[in-house]
Amino acid sequence: MRNHVRMARVMGLACLWMIMMAAARPLVGQAGPAAEEPGWSPAQGRIMTRWAAAVTPDNVHPEYPRPQMVRTDWMSLNGLWDYAIQPRDLEQPEEYAGRILVPFPVESSLSGVGRSVGEANQLWYRRTFRLPKNWRSQRLLLNFEAVDWETTVWINGHKVGTHRGGYDPFSFDVTHALKQRGEQEIVIAVWDPADTGTQPRGKQVREPRGIWYTSVTGIWQSVWLEPVSEVHIRALYITPDAARGRAYVRAECAGDATAYGIVVQALDGKSPVVLAGGRVGRDVPLSLKNPKLWSPDSPFLYGLRVKLEDGYGRDVDQVESYFGLRSIAVKPDAGGVNRLFLNGRPLFQFGPLDQGWWPDGLYTAASDEALRYDVEATKELGFNLLRKHVKIEPRRFYYWCDRLGVLVWQDMPSGDGYIRPRDPDFERSLPSEEQFFYELSQMIATLYSHPSIVMWIPFNEGWGQFKTPEVVQFIRKLDPTRLINNTSGWSDRGVGDVHDVHAYPGPTAPENEAVRAAVLGEFGGLGLPVAGHTWQEEKNWGYRSFKTAEELTASYLDLLKKLEPLIDGGLAAAVYTQTSDVEIEINGLLTYDRELIKMDLERVAQANREIVRRLDRRRP
Repeated sequence: MRNHVRMARVMGLACLWMIMMAAARPLVGQAGPAAEEPGWSPAQGRIMTRWAAAVTPDNVHPEYPRPQMVRTDWMSLNGLWDYAIQPRDLEQPEEYAGRILVPFPVESSLSGVGRSVGEANQLWYRRTFRLPKNWRSQRLLLNFEAVDWETTVWINGHKVGTHRGGYDPFSFDVTHALKQRGEQEIVIAVWDPADTGTQPRGKQVREPRGIWYTSVTGIWQSVWLEPVSEVHIRALYITPDAARGRAYVRAECAGDATAYGIVVQALDGKSPVVLAGGRVGRDVPLSLKNPKLWSPDSPFLYGLRVKLEDGYGRDVDQVESYFGLRSIAVKPDAGGVNRLFLNGRPLFQFGPLDQGWWPDGLYTAASDEALRYDVEATKELGFNLLRKHVKIEPRRFYYWCDRLGVLVWQDMPSGDGYIRPRDPDFERSLPSEEQFFYELSQMIATLYSHPSIVMWIPFNEGWGQFKTPEVVQFIRKLDPTRLINNTSGWSDRGVGDVHDVHAYPGPTAPENEAVRAAVLGEFGGLGLPVAGHTWQEEKNWGYRSFKTAEELTASYLDLLKKLEPLIDGGLAAAVYTQTSDVEIEINGLLTYDRELIKMDLERVAQANREIVRRLDRRRP
């Protein structure tokens, strides 16, 4: 039996996005011979998803990677690159070992390599590209959506920069290193200490076991080129104010934009609804008449067009975007119990722990359709929430959450040392602290404008937990518009907006508080290995395992019955473990290959929807 998601895909074909993507088609075939040569096949894997069959060197994540800041001209560098693995102290290799399919990590089947690297070695990439003639008078940005972990880049033998961070997009202006004509060479060196280092890494380990999974090294999200003007828009930050029917748009620019201004236009479908102008680096308010709010039941998105003008009123740069108008807060309900309020109304938030791992691509889904499927399945199962667990996804994942209507609690990837539930906060070294705060700030800046994200979670179960009150204040300063969960499970420090506990199988609830809401950050973990759909044939692991789908369904529905009185008593949200199986862990609602929903879909979806609506009768 195969369960496919139906209605959600229709929603993903909204008119605005069709217009934006039509304007942002990549220059196919312009990136040089490496994108066209044969010689790739998946490395021997254990199981594959159905989307893997459509992956080829000429058809690998061709979608525009940055949905909330779209330009017309760009060039994908996804495809076949040369690769080599060699000791870290050696210089650039003279010969390469073979071909790797970017953007799949080297350990994955879809990379075509399927090899570990190790902290003593370095992973090298090489390819060439040619510049379109009409780009030669512009600046050229080389964009990386994510590389794990330390990345150094050379263009035509010139070092253009180094970046440290496994999850954040970064760019280098490579204009000065380009040749006037002919092939341009890119060489990249990546070093990843994996779990020998202190950097944020989530659940990656050198020796996978239990809830810890295969390490990911190197490029694992899209690589692309983009021509821009000397002064150009570097980032957009969109802040909703649903209560006043406003959105504030701030454009940050690269280059000297002192005399420049921006013009901002909001659209309802193709129809302009408001036009405003302002200064670069300042919030430009958009006042919307009869504003349409964003929610899981009605995920309406306004289109957005932002133009950069010079001191003479000439257009210098233009980007397309979108935004959703919604509010999130903790407030007492009619009975005086703190709840999570979306758009001024209490809403029970309920959904799965979503880890985002794939049997064929590890950190990287085989395609955008695969990435979208997990969001669609979440909706079809009757949930309104997912908790993205110690991983940051590609920006297109959050686009699908925005478009399809799924709330997101976003974890910061964990790293460094661990504490037990009753231990004091961990003491990190200064370099470890600085890297954590850097990557945390980059996560918030990158994802700031996505309406689906309603909560930040800096720590999970004491994993790398340090200076908790300071970290909460750091997040609050960067983003005062969202909720903060100081730690999901274990070592609560009494700060932030919620008190989060874990229970397996549970459920349970923390006591009600005067200021914070009570949430259940993890429960369940009901396991079922399905023959032919597991990472390995034997010795699979679950918090509590069953032998049939009927037993699993019955146990799940029993958990939800136990959840109902907790909600009535004050529980404001719950997160079930988990969306899919991951490697030997078989606690998923879906099999690891996403071929099966392991429970009775109709019964489970109906029960989940009843849980989500549990607070409706309490509304005044």
